[in-house]
Amino acid sequence: MIRVRIPLDLQAVAQSGAAVFALATPLRVRELLALAVREAIGDLAPADKFSRSVVRTLEGLYAGDFTLSIDGRTFADPDAVVVCGGTADVRFFVNDWRRVRSRVRGLPAR
Repeated sequence: MIRVRIPLDLQAVAQSGAAVFALATPLRVRELLALAVREAIGDLAPADKFSRSVVRTLEGLYAGDFTLSIDGRTFADPDAVVVCGGTADVRFFVNDWRRVRSRVRGLPAR
């Protein structure tokens, strides 16, 4: 599990005038995935490593290699919108480990 801090969207609060956006922020799954990758590799990781990691993770999500569980709700579409407040718990669930293993490492599937 990766616990991700959700950034406050001050622009949405100011434009809408609704305080609800100060408590909960709507994000696309891809944006939350990028926050989870940053949390996993650390703030000091080089920018190119971060961008490669995000691209590879998005490719895996598009390919159906895994699904995401965000605060207990399952997502497979990176364009889906999730509303989170404060923090979000992100979990990755591999759909077919043999297929992922063979694609990532070039190893034969068992």
